[in-house]
Amino acid sequence: MMMPMYHPIKGCSDENDDPRMPDPAGLRLRKDHVESAAIQIAEPIISTTLATDQIQQLHSRLPLDQKQQQRQRLASLDVFRGLTVVLMILVDDVGGLLPAVNHSPWDGLTLADYVMPFFLFIVGLSLALTYKKLSCRASATRKAVLRALKLLIFGLFLQGGFFHGVNNLTFGVDIEQMRWMGILQRIAIAYLVVAMCEIWLKGDDHAASELSVLKKYRFQWAVVLVLTIIYISLLYGLYVPDWEYQIPVAASSSEPKIFSVKCGVRGNTEPCCNAVGMIDRKLLGIQHLYRKPAYARTKECSINSPESGPLPSDAPPWCQAPFDPEGLLSSMMAIVTCMVGLHCGHIIVHFKEHRDRIRQWIMLSSCLLFLGLSLDFFGMHVNKGLYTFSFMCVTAGAGGILFTGVYVLVDVCGYRWTTMAFEWIGMHSLMIFILLACNILPILIQGFYWKQPQNNVLSLIGVGR
Repeated sequence: MMMPMYHPIKGCSDENDDPRMPDPAGLRLRKDHVESAAIQIAEPIISTTLATDQIQQLHSRLPLDQKQQQRQRLASLDVFRGLTVVLMILVDDVGGLLPAVNHSPWDGLTLADYVMPFFLFIVGLSLALTYKKLSCRASATRKAVLRALKLLIFGLFLQGGFFHGVNNLTFGVDIEQMRWMGILQRIAIAYLVVAMCEIWLKGDDHAASELSVLKKYRFQWAVVLVLTIIYISLLYGLYVPDWEYQIPVAASSSEPKIFSVKCGVRGNTEPCCNAVGMIDRKLLGIQHLYRKPAYARTKECSINSPESGPLPSDAPPWCQAPFDPEGLLSSMMAIVTCMVGLHCGHIIVHFKEHRDRIRQWIMLSSCLLFLGLSLDFFGMHVNKGLYTFSFMCVTAGAGGILFTGVYVLVDVCGYRWTTMAFEWIGMHSLMIFILLACNILPILIQGFYWKQPQNNVLSLIGVGR
């Protein structure tokens, strides 16, 4: 390699040699040494520069999907979360008008029943990416506990009864009747349990195949098995005795009306005598349960079923009883849904090819759907209120199928511009949930009125009537 930046050293000509000057031959020898040293110094610098340029050129030539694989945050995950938030807002606003969209009164499945399982599926999938590399388990545990506590406090504050609805201009909550469980509380419980499993129950095995992934996370699957066995055993094996509840009458000075519910059964999955409700009544207290359960829209409890309506003349005594759809026992199956999402996240972590990821997601989701529908056919009905094992299988399988479709559209085909709105909503899902699903934004708008509280912007546009 020739370096033109170096020129011959000028000295005396051969004809006018000065004995005091160095020998020209020595100068040439030194010049050769200098050039050789300069070349040796410059070569690694030039090679490094060329290598950097080549890396940048290769990175710029990578297709969009490979660039996104290098990022921890998948665009498809945010889009799927945004779709779920939009679905939640849709069913909250339209569910009262379209029974097919509203929550199923008891057995069965409607569009609204997918919202909670989809959120749990997303939480599990996100945790696999969050704890992909752990530097300190103790620090990760502390952060996970703090995040779960924040969600729990948010849930108690927003859904415990402190804020009024758009039709009730009251403020504050009676601690003796505060609702302990709710959507954010259930997500907090599932988040904490699954995060602990991912932090502490992850094997050190190298995962390069489907079986090796199952082996690496075998202790997590053991947790899934234990939770499922406990849930099914308690749901069908726990004895439910007779119970009673009371509701206040219109006149505050009058004694509350007492209703007695006859049970004395085991393994019942009807609204009145199931083990899920019994455990919540014993541990949480019946006064801390949700007071507007979906089963109030069943045929036994509403003349307009599946819509809300007046009680029939022969309505059973349990129709007005509180029941929490986000109860303690049913939260076990919610944790399992989150674990299914965690496994789908493990597939992202350990398999880099789109084909491998899609194939495994489709296989897992199809098996869950088939198992859930088969169990429903043979008597274990799909039920959101009880969060039955069949409900978990069907909704988790549906979540896997939908996420796979979003992944193909966004991360494989690169159609991000068509889903940018959903992606933005997914990146700000908690804020949107608090403002809209918890009625915070309507309450703030409703707080500005003229002359009377009923004269506000929401009443003008027909919201809250």
